[in-house]
Amino acid sequence: MKKCLSVLFSFLFMCACALPAAPAFAAAQGTSYYIDSIDGSDETGDGLSPATAWKSVPVKECTLQAGDRVLFRRGGTYECTLTVSDSLGTPEAPILITAYGKGDAPLLTTDARAEVLRLFDCSYVTVSDLEITAHNGGGVWIDTHSRESVGITLENLTIHDIQNYKVTNRDNLSAGAAEARACVMVKGLPARSLYPVNDLIIADCEMYDCGNGVSLWGAFDQRLGNPWNDDELCDLAPVYNENALIRDVYFHDMDAEAVIIGICDGALMTRCRAIDCCQGEGVDENGKILYFTAAAWFWGSENSTIEYCEIAGQKNVGDGMTVDFDSQSNHCTYQYIYSHDNVRFVVNNAKTSPQQGNVVRYCLSVNDNKGRNALTGGPGETGLLFYNNTIVNSLRFDIDNIFDSYFVNNIFVFEDGYRMNTEADRNAYKGSVIAGNCYYNCLSVPFTGAKFNTLPGFAGQDANDAASFMLSKDSPLIGAGVSVPGDDCETDFFGNAVVSRNIGCYGGTGTDAPFKGETVFARLLRFFRTLFAILKNLFEGKK
Repeated sequence: MKKCLSVLFSFLFMCACALPAAPAFAAAQGTSYYIDSIDGSDETGDGLSPATAWKSVPVKECTLQAGDRVLFRRGGTYECTLTVSDSLGTPEAPILITAYGKGDAPLLTTDARAEVLRLFDCSYVTVSDLEITAHNGGGVWIDTHSRESVGITLENLTIHDIQNYKVTNRDNLSAGAAEARACVMVKGLPARSLYPVNDLIIADCEMYDCGNGVSLWGAFDQRLGNPWNDDELCDLAPVYNENALIRDVYFHDMDAEAVIIGICDGALMTRCRAIDCCQGEGVDENGKILYFTAAAWFWGSENSTIEYCEIAGQKNVGDGMTVDFDSQSNHCTYQYIYSHDNVRFVVNNAKTSPQQGNVVRYCLSVNDNKGRNALTGGPGETGLLFYNNTIVNSLRFDIDNIFDSYFVNNIFVFEDGYRMNTEADRNAYKGSVIAGNCYYNCLSVPFTGAKFNTLPGFAGQDANDAASFMLSKDSPLIGAGVSVPGDDCETDFFGNAVVSRNIGCYGGTGTDAPFKGETVFARLLRFFRTLFAILKNLFEGKK
């Protein structure tokens, strides 16, 4: 029997080499296939046990059955450009591509301009416990050609060395992970088909030293227009990927973006870190902006959330922001975000009509001060909830074109010479509540109604310690906030129960840190220092 199986798999291997898209791993359903680059044999092995493992991946394309397992021996290195297509696991019997044995994770790699792994028209496939590199290619490409994909899981993967070099334009997001320099590409923009990728999970991974991290896209009906043309965006019948989850992923040291949540409904990115992404500054030798990238942002998505994440160290001059609702993203939320040392904290990019119902709350921004922040431009935002955020050492913050919105309970601590810029036409805020904000170190305090221009009373002075931005119990901002309809947050940025309607991202009754208000002399000194900085900026042509 063993000899017959060996002959059978040798025959399948030869067929796969001779014919495109020939199936491999074609034994009975629920079969385990072993690949061992250390002690395996392609000549005598049948791949059906550790003792008779193949040495290398026997084919480039295959179809697997529910319950099948493709197992790579730990400690081995595998040259691999494998396409798994039309492979349908079930929730009870998923298809597994993973490791066996003891030692370091198996390394799957390629020198080709291709993806290490493609999952086309697959459902309930789990890829786990692998290391993936492709210095000329890409990591994993998930796409749909003829059916919806459901239940793919990528977990405990380390993906790195993916074309991490400077570019002069945005990456090609329409032709797979290799062309996008991405660790993971889901479909693309524009997409090949209208079939979605639903219930995707990417969890407990590390992605670094690459062009891009996760580029996640649904689809538009291209018969109705060009998805790249923002003027047509509202009319393109989006087909959303539903319920994607990106959890506990560490993205770092990337030329471009960590995560794009594009054309999704109900996506969640949580407990992730994006550190030193967008390292490509996006300018030419004369300082002209060539392209725009941001670490984690929405594009044309609905009802999606980015939360409990740390985003830091972005350098792209044109964007480089943490909060970015782009191209008709509606009812999307950034909450509990620790943003620091980026170019800026927020710029929204509504396109053809006001975006609806977006939320930014309980976020902490520190030293995001290489460019201006803006909730402005284009058609703006309707029903925006921007509340209980603490933004420290900010440059200019522009705000207009927010309608029927709440912009309340935020702390702004400006660098010397910068301020809140507002639209003189009050119609720019029609129906909005703008109140209960603290504008510290701002020479001219904007807006009417409840507002503060006072020392916030932070608990500490270490800008590198998030806990410094809790409030002292004697802070004038404790209990000074205004109510926000529909606010369902039970905890603040620091994880404390919200027991007081404060200003800023701290919701407790105050710490025991001592608080002393500004003396008259200190206030005068700050006034003249700020005035000098304004004049200096005007002289240097800064705005």
